[in-house]
Amino acid sequence: MEKHWLDYVTAIGAIATPIMVLALTALGWRMRHRLDRRLALEDKLRADRIDTYNQILEPFIILLMSDAAWETDKQNRGRNKNDVAGGKLLSLDYRKQAFKLSLVGSDAVVAAYNNLMQYFYAQGNAASPSSGDPREMMALLGTFLLEIRRSMGNEATKLTNWQMLEWFLTDARTWRDA
Repeated sequence: MEKHWLDYVTAIGAIATPIMVLALTALGWRMRHRLDRRLALEDKLRADRIDTYNQILEPFIILLMSDAAWETDKQNRGRNKNDVAGGKLLSLDYRKQAFKLSLVGSDAVVAAYNNLMQYFYAQGNAASPSSGDPREMMALLGTFLLEIRRSMGNEATKLTNWQMLEWFLTDARTWRDA
């Protein structure tokens, strides 16, 4: 009688093994397909994100550029960098790029950008970011840059928002400690 029971277990095992292998293979293929699709989408979005981030950052780069560096470019001679940056911030193209940022940027980047722009709106004039508390504006800009860095693959970065500014602001540490 015991041998009869063992024959049934062996028969079930012989049938179940190929079915389980087939099911696990299908599951593995589906997971792999989803992962490949997600990675391909991320690669496509990466180029869009880089371009969008560059366009969004351009007015801030102009504002934080030294006057001497601004004047060395022949096309900038006789032009006020604050007016140029303010004009860019208020332009239709900039608004389009900001809209694009809200679609392709990571949640953290969009939130940091929102905080930065809300700071300017609270100042009453988004075209003149040089007014208001420079320390608060620099901290918000540093946070924005840090979130961009994280969204581009450096999630575990140990840098702070102020360290993101030190390479181009000669007095970043002074402002941080103020």
